[in-house]
Amino acid sequence: MIEYKITKSFTENEIKELFCSVDWFSGNFPDKISLAFSNSNRVISAWEKEKLIGIIRGLDDGVWQATIDCLLVHSNYQKRGIASTLLKMLLADYKDFLYVDIITDKNNETFYTKHGFKETPEEFRCKLRGNGRVYETKGGCNPI
Repeated sequence: MIEYKITKSFTENEIKELFCSVDWFSGNFPDKISLAFSNSNRVISAWEKEKLIGIIRGLDDGVWQATIDCLLVHSNYQKRGIASTLLKMLLADYKDFLYVDIITDKNNETFYTKHGFKETPEEFRCKLRGNGRVYETKGGCNPI
């Protein structure tokens, strides 16, 4: 059974194993990742018993703008809905924010569009307006 927790406390070994399982270069710096997570606004993690198997991190100003820059699930646990659950939980925290951006690459476009994000013209920077309403103009996502 997967358990979801709101915590910023991880061992360096837990971080390294998770990040390296998906070949993220940053897994080579678990001390920096642990410190970054402890300094983040919102962190939600997924666990199977005592094993860290997924994580999402949000950075925000408290009311207006939020950025999701880290969402990953251990390679042995993918395709089970864990990433979707983590994202939905974090987006629930951000439901009243004006904008939610993600930092991602084109490989994850389908996943994020499935969850209501839209591509902006400059690059694959996605925005989700509060309460799921997305407004888009030529210059990016702007409220109308």
